[in-house]
Amino acid sequence: MSETPSITHGGVLERPPRRRLPWQTALKRLLGAIAVMWAAATIAFFLQEISPGDPALSVLGGSGARPSQQQIDAVNEQYGFNRPVLDRYAEFVGDLAQGDLGVSYQYKQPVTDVITEQVGPTMVLMTVSILFAWIIAVASTLISAGHGRLRSSVGSGLETFFAGLPQYWLGLVLLVVFAFELGWFPVTGGTSLDALILPALTLALPLAGFIGQVTRDEFERGLRQPFALSARARGVSEKEVRWRHVLRHALLPGITLSGWAVGATISGAVIVEVIFARPGLGRILVDAVSAQDLPVVVGITLLLAAVYVVVNLLVDLLYVIVDPRMRSSMAVA
Repeated sequence: MSETPSITHGGVLERPPRRRLPWQTALKRLLGAIAVMWAAATIAFFLQEISPGDPALSVLGGSGARPSQQQIDAVNEQYGFNRPVLDRYAEFVGDLAQGDLGVSYQYKQPVTDVITEQVGPTMVLMTVSILFAWIIAVASTLISAGHGRLRSSVGSGLETFFAGLPQYWLGLVLLVVFAFELGWFPVTGGTSLDALILPALTLALPLAGFIGQVTRDEFERGLRQPFALSARARGVSEKEVRWRHVLRHALLPGITLSGWAVGATISGAVIVEVIFARPGLGRILVDAVSAQDLPVVVGITLLLAAVYVVVNLLVDLLYVIVDPRMRSSMAVA
């Protein structure tokens, strides 16, 4: 059965939007994920290529090992460092397509083993940080938004202040005050719960400022929307209007920011893991870049790209859960 034309405001006949089949949507998302990961790996490869230093020296333990020229030539031949860059790139992409991340120049073990040993603490730090950020942002919104100009201004000012805090400065302040002075938390890094609080807050507070700002704006706008006025007219309590109706509507911009938040927490984790001497991918990545350990750099880059892709897919799913009306718009081509 053919689609029935619809009439626009200008009186021009046009067909309604074509809806994409589920398998078409899934295929588009899959191709997009592959493209993102290929681009991330390619950028990492060529950035390492143009960076100063000799990768053969990295394999041999650095310039401090004082390898002979014969040893350097042998490593160049073994790893193909003396081959044209495009040939090495083609081999690099072929190995990645087969799931082979190679062997670390620095650690002399498979990259998958290096990443597996360090991925847990970083993922825990990222998850707890984003959870803390959401708790702080939602609490700030519910406590201050729509409760008078003074309280709303204080809440908005605190969110702006948190959003502008540099993570390296905030981490040092939290470390000095709560670890050195008050002794509430351990000074050195670790994987225990108490050692996680300060690093997570270092990442969460600036992020909470950003999420809180967009959530507050949408929340205060939602309080004046017809659906909120209609709920009040039906006798729904103000508390239920705020929690059940307006808050759900106000979460959508913050959910969008959560996809960006993953990238922000990944980059921030590099700083935080160094400040708090925590194990994790951040410190391994810094060491790998310094040592020109390309397999480790690419492996971590691909993992973080995969996490970013998965989180954005989850963001789309949360859109549908929070606001079921998004299903129809996501299905349109």
